[in-house]
Amino acid sequence: MSKVATSVGADAANAPWVEELWQQIIGKVGRMSETIGADFPYISYNGKYNSEEADWWTNGFWPGLLWLVYRESKDDQLKDTAAQIEAKMDTVLTDFYPLHHDVGFMWSLCSVAQYKLLGCEISKRRAMTAASHLVGRFNAKGQFIRAWNQPERVGWAIIDCMMNLPLLYWASEESGDPRFKHVAAFHADTTLREFLRPDGSSHHIVCFDPESGEREAALGGQGYSPDSAWSRGTAWALYGMALSARYTGDQRYIDAAKRAAHFFLANVPEDGLPPWDFRAPWEEGMAMDSSASACAASGMLELSLLVPEGESELYRRAAEKLIFKLNEKYTTWDDPSEEAILRMGTANRPKKTHVNVPMIYGDYFFAEAVCKLRGVHDTFW
Repeated sequence: MSKVATSVGADAANAPWVEELWQQIIGKVGRMSETIGADFPYISYNGKYNSEEADWWTNGFWPGLLWLVYRESKDDQLKDTAAQIEAKMDTVLTDFYPLHHDVGFMWSLCSVAQYKLLGCEISKRRAMTAASHLVGRFNAKGQFIRAWNQPERVGWAIIDCMMNLPLLYWASEESGDPRFKHVAAFHADTTLREFLRPDGSSHHIVCFDPESGEREAALGGQGYSPDSAWSRGTAWALYGMALSARYTGDQRYIDAAKRAAHFFLANVPEDGLPPWDFRAPWEEGMAMDSSASACAASGMLELSLLVPEGESELYRRAAEKLIFKLNEKYTTWDDPSEEAILRMGTANRPKKTHVNVPMIYGDYFFAEAVCKLRGVHDTFW
């Protein structure tokens, strides 16, 4: 199937290329469901997605992608597969020890999604259980949610966790208990103060003394250095702040999302494919990250709903251009042997892990952004 070959134009919700692209996604996800099934895909090598353990942090993205398509197609096969994946993750909740900070990534896109779409009480209970675990990771002295489980990381927080906060906001709305949203807002405030720089770039990791809560240092993490600008980290900050703003109405979060959006747009190359770190030295075979642009585009479309109409159009057009450019060169419609949708993602360049390969969260954010371009703004976050 060939790529859509038209230009970015007027209202994206009415643009033929957006609807054609969505139809390509529907077809692709249907074929993916036949080969991947109720599994935990993460990285595609040689045209096939791998299979992770049930506690892996990206395990919500595949069912999330299935729910995105099911929402409009009402294809029961997609629904059943997504539900089976969610049920297979129950062992993680009951075992407890494998749980980590990324429970929002995992259960927002499967359990919250199924609850929102079908009213499934079991899914609601799973998501509330995950939210309760996430609240339990909150360090009251430092006002942050702890990242990872290793003993030496007890005082670490990461920019990625901004995308886990919607699970807490949702839990407060569902339960009527404000504790969840209080923890989410405290963490967002700490991120605003300690992670996001004035230019809109962000640290990946900030370390705190777990006893006193005092800030100790920033680490490069998956970025080039502590002071560089990991491109997916910028996207996490952008989208995460926009989601916190959606739930709270806090203008500070809107302003933070705008700062991150403008930094991203000022640095992303014309073809829409950012390097893994905007401040890393250029090298032959540079690690790139399409997932950063897909996530940033979806975040900008979220942001477009929170600002006045004049600004809203700016973010809508910017997101539309990013998706158009990614589709032009980095999608897989011309390769039926490839399970994934989006090429050229990088998981962790400093560890040289999964460089310039398709990744399931790139596929998810790409499809989510296309949904929004079509005017479907209800999300599972």
